[in-house]
Amino acid sequence: MTTIISNGADQVQDQRENPVPDAGPATPVHRGLLRFATAGSVDDGKSTLVGRLLYDSKSVLSDQLEAAERTSTARGSATVDLSLLVDGLRAEREQGITIDVAYRYFATPARTFILADTPGHVQYTRNTVTGASTADVVVVLVDARTGVIAQTRNHATVAALLGVPHLVLAVNKIDLVDYDQEVFDRIAGEFADYATGLGIKDVVAVPISALNGDNVVTRSEAMPWYDGPSVLEFLETVDITHDRDDQSMRFPVQYVIRPGSDYAADPDYRGYAGRISAGTVRRGDPIVVLPQGIPTSVVGIDTADGPREVAYAGESVTLLLADNIDIARGDLLAAAADAPRTLTEFQATVTQLGDKPLRKGARLLLRYGTSTSRVIVGSLDHLLHIDTLQVAESPEQLALNDIGLITLRLVEPLPVEPYRNGGRVGSLLLVDPADGTTVAAGMVGDRQQDLHPRS
Repeated sequence: MTTIISNGADQVQDQRENPVPDAGPATPVHRGLLRFATAGSVDDGKSTLVGRLLYDSKSVLSDQLEAAERTSTARGSATVDLSLLVDGLRAEREQGITIDVAYRYFATPARTFILADTPGHVQYTRNTVTGASTADVVVVLVDARTGVIAQTRNHATVAALLGVPHLVLAVNKIDLVDYDQEVFDRIAGEFADYATGLGIKDVVAVPISALNGDNVVTRSEAMPWYDGPSVLEFLETVDITHDRDDQSMRFPVQYVIRPGSDYAADPDYRGYAGRISAGTVRRGDPIVVLPQGIPTSVVGIDTADGPREVAYAGESVTLLLADNIDIARGDLLAAAADAPRTLTEFQATVTQLGDKPLRKGARLLLRYGTSTSRVIVGSLDHLLHIDTLQVAESPEQLALNDIGLITLRLVEPLPVEPYRNGGRVGSLLLVDPADGTTVAAGMVGDRQQDLHPRS
């Protein structure tokens, strides 16, 4: 289950990145939409950090603040507990923990944000996968008193496997170690070494006190030795323009608008509705229909606001094609010049989300794009040990929260391709056909892919 907490915006749409030269801190520039997630161990202060971001950036509605103040007073707190601004479930508020993913939308003059506050308990790692799966940035919190622990490494590994390009290490509760630079440098160095082993190239460490607001929105005067950005300054200025390789158009068909239907513009109208998962489509573009492999071209692009000449990744449109082809939900329309191969076997890196262990020979349902296919787990190839970044060959099973490389065999051919950052292409779910529960979430890899750390 996912909690959606909105500050009044009914919808935040993806915006194409149009960077302009930075005019400096006094003149913010708008850099479009940024998705980020928070992660960390229990009681590291994730929800307090998010609450502080919202509160100090004046992104909290008065009724939400009043509700948090009432709950804080009922608990006997002299100050407002900012974590209540994102701990949306009643069970969470009563226990003082986050057990779900809480989404929140807010904006500053420089950027629009969608944030996901994820739980810290080990048994809720599956929720961390959910929250980080579409993130451009993951903010990993650690307690300055305890430093990098197993759950910290777990969350960093999840971010790396999901292809998240930017990590912020927020060393929280720095006030409880007297703003000690040596403590911060030691933790930041240890984490940087681990992130480098994972292949993460952009890691920024920030010493913060979420409770007091040090270096969360504004820079703190309590740490003159730190001259880097605050957390919000980094989020406002990080460049994600080139993070996603969305050059090749991908359009999973969600719905076929047939002639004579209530949605048809005229009796002969036939369109294919869905959301562009990657790339750009223009009227006249040559495409191929998969898995059939039939070539055709786009003759029209319809939207709720009328016809268009061009549409971009993230937009929901209806495509009109030059040829009358038998197309159904789950089929893929792809750019003809770079269409994915249709495969009956491929490897995937997965995180085990089900309580029942995953074993070789399991018969499952694969949800990929808008399609649902029957698959068999052909082999369990590797199991990644989070603490050491070593892999165990051919494990007997994947247990809850394990990360492993598996081979899937499809009953029918399917156009799949390697995962792209943000999960727009190559992300998948494995589902138990008996009860519909999600067994694992993962991403398609190259046939030679393994789980060894990247250089």
